[in-house]
Amino acid sequence: MYLAPLNYDRYFKKVFKDTGIAKRFLEDFFDITIENIELLTQKHRITDDAIAVEFDFRCKIKGHHIIIDMQQWFKPDIVNRFYVYHTINTALQLEEMPNKNIFINEEVTKETKDYTQLQPVITLIWMVDDTLNFTEDYVGYKMTPEIISDFLKNEKLWLEKDIQKLIAEREFAIKQLNNDTKNLSFLQRNRLIWAFQKNIVKNEKFSKYKPWFELAEKTRNKMNTKTDFLQFEQDKIFAEIIRRICKDVLTDDDVKYIENYDKFWDGVRRYERGIRNEARNEREIEIAKGLKFDGIPNDIIAKNTGLTIEEIEKL
Repeated sequence: MYLAPLNYDRYFKKVFKDTGIAKRFLEDFFDITIENIELLTQKHRITDDAIAVEFDFRCKIKGHHIIIDMQQWFKPDIVNRFYVYHTINTALQLEEMPNKNIFINEEVTKETKDYTQLQPVITLIWMVDDTLNFTEDYVGYKMTPEIISDFLKNEKLWLEKDIQKLIAEREFAIKQLNNDTKNLSFLQRNRLIWAFQKNIVKNEKFSKYKPWFELAEKTRNKMNTKTDFLQFEQDKIFAEIIRRICKDVLTDDDVKYIENYDKFWDGVRRYERGIRNEARNEREIEIAKGLKFDGIPNDIIAKNTGLTIEEIEKL
């Protein structure tokens, strides 16, 4: 192994704690220029009962609070959990939000938070294995008026032969979408983005961000060698990444961490395969019972369910 796996938490954090590296990644992914990047505290305790929430990477750029989090394997709570992280990153801004005084009368004023200072949050989830059944490089979600989705899902409307009616409905939807009364557009500037490493490295689409995911994918191969990364060494930022996770700087503790990490996730994958196989067997058994009740011969049931003749005879 020449480079440690960039997708592993320890090495992802080791790389992204460098603001120059983080800045370049965000510039490449969002195709923007960043003049200033401010690292934000990563670990927080939200309530007395809650466990500490620790973000892989958190920063502030161009009037946005950004989270980047690396996610391995297939986790069933991925959507709910990152919605929580996303909203927590909004709530944490209360810590530094200035107060304003509201005039009640000549003798009374009320102090409250100045919520106009709240900045939108972008949460980028770097998915290593899971693609959420998408084939695209990434998919983003943001809050828009309900009329937008209603417009797209209205099958009766899309069968309408009167094109002017369709145009009128579209214009009405756009009017709501563009209404920025009292800063309604703030809702749309908050985004949850799922980036899929498996899709990015296999898709032919050219993009500035593709090399980041290609490098990470190559580091997943435990037999990776120096020659696998020659194409990256000419770039100053990627050369720095290589320097930070090269075997020459790994300690004995790093080697043990990688071994334990691999063993842990191998166990997780075996458990998940067992759950999926158990669920599949239960479905097959229910189908076989139905076919058996209908008088279908055992050999036909076996062919269509994958169960053995012996298993079917025991039903």
